[in-house]
Amino acid sequence: MTDSNITSGGLTAPRHLAIIMDGNGRWAQARGKQRVSGHKEGANAVRRVISECVRLGVKELTLFAFSSENWKRPALEVNALMALFVEAIRKESKNLLKNGIKTRIVGDKSKFPSILQSQIAKVEELTKDCEVMTLNIAANYGGRWDVLNASRNLLKDCLANGTNPDDLTEDDISQRLNVISNVDLMIRTGGEQRISNFLLWQSAYAELYFSKTLWPDYGADDLIEAIEFFNGRERRFGMTSAQVQAKGELNAD
Repeated sequence: MTDSNITSGGLTAPRHLAIIMDGNGRWAQARGKQRVSGHKEGANAVRRVISECVRLGVKELTLFAFSSENWKRPALEVNALMALFVEAIRKESKNLLKNGIKTRIVGDKSKFPSILQSQIAKVEELTKDCEVMTLNIAANYGGRWDVLNASRNLLKDCLANGTNPDDLTEDDISQRLNVISNVDLMIRTGGEQRISNFLLWQSAYAELYFSKTLWPDYGADDLIEAIEFFNGRERRFGMTSAQVQAKGELNAD
């Protein structure tokens, strides 16, 4: 469990920030527009937040773009989302590389149209050596699926290597997840207060922040507000407050 964060501009940024980007459809409906227009405007919010995360010193950002349950939505909306995803990757790939952002799409990519799978492979290859920040875009992703997939792979490895199950550790599962590192802060926009099957294992000790701002309207001020909340939390990881304070004093020495 790590509490390693980067200090920038008086704020201590979470090392790993996860965001459930909620409210695109409601943003559009409130303006009498098609839900798809909300997703298009939400893409602008993605750009703003990525830029701000780099500025603040976040080292890993995971965005929940499309859950494994979202296939249940109307076909018109799903198809539009797939097309928007392809367009966004094409347009942003060079900027991601220029700004040193290693980009990974995490989830079951096998169900995506071939053109989208191709664009995903290109951006992942293009940015694989970038080191400023890692951007994980969770698409066709579910937390339970992630844990189940990791468990299946671990079982296969155990059978192949003759590993004693009693020798397994939590890290053996963590290392096989689509997203390996623990989440420090999870934000959900749009006013809902649930994590919706997102990074369940990785968020075991994450601080949770729920914003009423709809995702298309989300910007730097909203993000800073969430990080200020994060800075005000005492992260104990099962210890008492006195133990945490004593550990901090020891580290300071």
